[in-house]
Amino acid sequence: MNINLDRWYVRFLLNRIQHYNHKKYWETRSEVINPDSKKPKWLRLYWLYRIKKSDAFHNASMGTDLGKGALFQTPPRLPHGLNGIIISHFAKIGANSTIHQDVSISQAQDESSAIIGDNCMIGMGAKIMGTVKIGDNVKIGANAVVTTDLPSNCTAVGVPARIIEK
Repeated sequence: MNINLDRWYVRFLLNRIQHYNHKKYWETRSEVINPDSKKPKWLRLYWLYRIKKSDAFHNASMGTDLGKGALFQTPPRLPHGLNGIIISHFAKIGANSTIHQDVSISQAQDESSAIIGDNCMIGMGAKIMGTVKIGDNVKIGANAVVTTDLPSNCTAVGVPARIIEK
């Protein structure tokens, strides 16, 4: 059965069933975590309630946890939705990043986490562990385990991740 996502009522029903509207979620999330926001406090608290409700649903049903303090320059592309994505509270993710399913970005014990550059693609099941810096335009392969810094414009695969192409 083909579902036409161009129809407004199909998108409306999917948003209701999944408890997730990508555009609205990321717009409100950026306002809630922005300390310089000019929006009224009651509205930001309401948005925080909606975000937490959505996060709780996804955590219970799909094992997803987006750290409340994780900073995204732009909303990431999530080709598989929020399935199993775990991102540390202290992570910083650049613009135009693509995050596939079952990706984990963990933090070190000293409450610091990964800094990921712009235009990065993180493959399915990849793990980014500790305080690492990942440059711009980096591709991380499926099931790779990144424990060291990666320079810009490279491809990394394997356990532990090694650079195969620059």
